[in-house]
Parts: sequence; C-alpha cells; structure tokens
Amino acid sequence: MSELTKLKISEARDALRKGDVTAVELTEACLSAIDGAGALNAFVHHTPEIARAQAAAADQRIKAGDAPSLCGIPLGIKDLFCTKGVPSQAASNILGGFKPEYESTVSSQLFDAGAVMLGKLNMDEFAMGSSNETSAYGNAVNPWRRGNDDTALTPGGSSGGSSAAVAADLCLGATGTDTGGSIRQPAAFTGITGIKPTYGRCSRWGIVAFASSLDQAGPMTKDVRDAAIMLQAMCGHDPKDSTSADLAVPDFEAMLTGDIRGKKIGIPKEYHMDGMPAEIDALWAEGRKMLQDAGAEIHDISLPHTKYALPTYYVIAPAEASSNLARYDGVRYGHRAKLAHGDGITEMYEKTRAEGFGEEVKRRIMIGTYVLSAGFYDAYYNKARKVRTLIKKDFEDAFAAGIDAILTPATPSAAFGLGEMQDADPVKMYLNDVFTVTVNLAGLPGIAVPTGLDKQGLPLGLQLIGRPWEEGDLLNTAYALEQAAGFVSKPAKWW
Repeated sequence: MSELTKLKISEARDALRKGDVTAVELTEACLSAIDGAGALNAFVHHTPEIARAQAAAADQRIKAGDAPSLCGIPLGIKDLFCTKGVPSQAASNILGGFKPEYESTVSSQLFDAGAVMLGKLNMDEFAMGSSNETSAYGNAVNPWRRGNDDTALTPGGSSGGSSAAVAADLCLGATGTDTGGSIRQPAAFTGITGIKPTYGRCSRWGIVAFASSLDQAGPMTKDVRDAAIMLQAMCGHDPKDSTSADLAVPDFEAMLTGDIRGKKIGIPKEYHMDGMPAEIDALWAEGRKMLQDAGAEIHDISLPHTKYALPTYYVIAPAEASSNLARYDGVRYGHRAKLAHGDGITEMYEKTRAEGFGEEVKRRIMIGTYVLSAGFYDAYYNKARKVRTLIKKDFEDAFAAGIDAILTPATPSAAFGLGEMQDADPVKMYLNDVFTVTVNLAGLPGIAVPTGLDKQGLPLGLQLIGRPWEEGDLLNTAYALEQAAGFVSKPAKWW
C-alpha cells in the first residue's frame, strides 16, 4: 500500500482509469502514511471521513466515465483555505475553533474535479514566515536530512506543511499560497515543484487574507506535469473575487512538449547577490547550460530596481496585513479573551489580540500600522507603491524586448535547521525571500523546479519567471528544465 502514495498525480490518474487501483485504496494508503508521519507535523486537522466519502464518490464517477484528471486524487489543503465544517485556523490561536460554513473557491473547484481532501496542512501563522516556525500547531519538519546529521530542518514557509507532505509522499499534491515566495521557497527546500500563477488567475475568495494585492494560490506537486494538471483545476474566473481575471483556462498539460527551441531566457545580473553560496551560483550556471542545450537562447538582462524589492515588499505586505487582520477582534468569531470586571470593548480588543496573535504576526501588524499612520504614509507606503511600479516596469521592459522567461535561483541556500535563525535579526529571515518577492510585486507567474543537491545532500531549486497569463509556456520551459536536470532524489525515511 505504501507504494501507492509514491505515485505522481499523472500516474495515479492513469491507474485509476485503467482500474489498476481504486480511489478508496489510494486514499487509504495516504491516510495510513499520514498516521505514521506524526513526527513531520505536516497534517494538523485530519479529515478521514470526508476523504473516504469523496474517494467512494470518485470511484463512482470513474466507473461512469465522468473522470476529470484529478478525480480520485488525494490532496492536502493548506490551513489558509476555508473548508466547510472543518477547522480553518490559518495556524493562529486567534482563530481557534473556527469552522467556516462555506468553502473556498479553489478547494470547491478541486472537489468538483473529484479530488479527495485528506486533511488540513500546517503553515506559518497567517502565512507570515519563511520556516514554518510561527505556527500555533508547532513546527512542520522537513523530511530531508543533512547527510548523517539528524538535525530537524525547516520545510520552508509559509506553505511548510504542504511541502513536507508532498515530499514525504503523504499526499499526491497540496495547495499552497504565495505572498512573497511561500510556494516556491518551500518547494525548493523539499525537492518538489511549486508554481505561483499570475495574480488573478486563481480566486482568493475563501482564503484567509494576508496581503490582498500579493496573495495567490497555487499547487505544490511532485513534478511539473502534476503542477499543470492541478493548476488547471484551481484556475478560473470567480465573480465573488473582484481581482479574479475573466480569462479562459488553457489545457496546461497539453502544452508540455518540452520543445523550447528559440525561446529567449533572461539572466538578470542583479540576482548575483553578494555572499551568494558557490553551490547556488554553480546550480544557476548549470541551469543556464541545460536550457541552452535544449535549444533556448540565453540573454543577460537587467532588472535595475531588484535591490529595492525586499524593503518595498516589507512595507506593502505588513501594511495590507495590518488592515486585513483588524477584523480579528474577539467580537464575531474565533478566540475571545476573558475579561476582568469593568473591562470595556477596548480592553477586549487588546487582550484578545495579545493572546491570539503570535510574535511575528504582531511585529508585522505593528510595522504595517506604522507605515500607514498619518505622519509616515507618504514617506513609506506611498513611496513603496511607486517603487513597486518601477519593479513591475523592469519586467515589462524585459518581456517587451523579447524575453520569454527569466531564470534565477529559487532560494539563497538549502534548508536550514529549525531554531537556527531563532536569535537572528528578523531581517535575516526575510532575506529568504530575496529571489521570490519581485514576482509577487509584479503579479507574475513563477515556478520552482528541483534541479540538484548541495554537498550535504539537500535539494536545491531554480526559479523560472514567466510572462503574465502565460503559465502554459512557463510550465513547458520548466518541463524542459526538469527533463534536463533529471532530479529523482527522495528523502530517506526516518520518521
């Protein structure tokens, strides 16, 4: 049974349609794997009854010949997605006990396609973090290890539970969200594939908001083909989301030819960061060669405002977070602090938020409130918005000059140990997003593909950035890179 969990989505789909395996069997194999993987702390709310009912219904659809690609495929759902009747806490104590009476659009579309929900996945609180160490559920743990060292490593963040679950074969795919790299960075840390589509390609309705102009849902899977299959089911116009694009969704899987002859790949000089590890630089050079050998043209390009991306992001994202998280006040839902005699509504707000929010969330709310305050709005927030426009224009100029995709590192290092950054300046942790935040600021699609191992045996990934709305072309370039890299390594089971 454990072999079934190692199947990719495409392989499981074909096996289900041939009758070699049933959705119920596949689901039971995943549920068993999850039960034996408590040490990873990837799944935080288990939904076996829902999974079994959905699997049985999927088997009926398959028998009837009504089987979309995801029919019968067991998935994990990040705790940021509201799921009807199931705890949806965004890994925060302030939403303890919250069970929505509605389903997020993305999870609803996945279930309509026949997907099976195994449970909810761990994450950084309100998606604020790069290591899954801010979660109310405790740390998610990377299934990979450094050589013979048993140090627990981060699976990345904020979608750390999603990346750990997919890498450890607990599910065949998972949903993630990406505000500044929270799909691509954990994918790179765990040797899987993760794509953030163009802003507006996936509905944000029913996903707990962090920074509304940056958040975007996407799939985390075992390879590029699976990402294409899952992304297609997640995309589509949603009238409930005013930022959802009313565009047709292509057949992304059909676009995976691997033929990238004549494609122009840009290499931005600004991504050569000071102090970048030699292994990351070597991997990037190898990626350039792989794409060139596949027939692509490599061009050096400049994205001059890249150096301002991190400070811009860490003004805009906290500002939007401070506005979005103002709704958590103990009045309508979630946690409410116990009040002393004589306490009024102000004391209720203060005590509830002090008890319910973690330290990182409090830090970002305070930063956001500061930059939005009357004396600093123009000095910080408005200036950051203007720089964001310049960052977006850098990409627009590159694409207007004929560049089809941009190749960069996905992360500045391999996965680091849990707790190793505990006493570091918060800015040092924020540097984990140095290669990814520009994509969110510009609203572009980006994908992380595993392409090698470092000297300690940990996975490293490269990032491809595509033109807006051209996820199919981006996936095909990623597919060519994946084929050339031939990455097949898996973590040795210790959990």
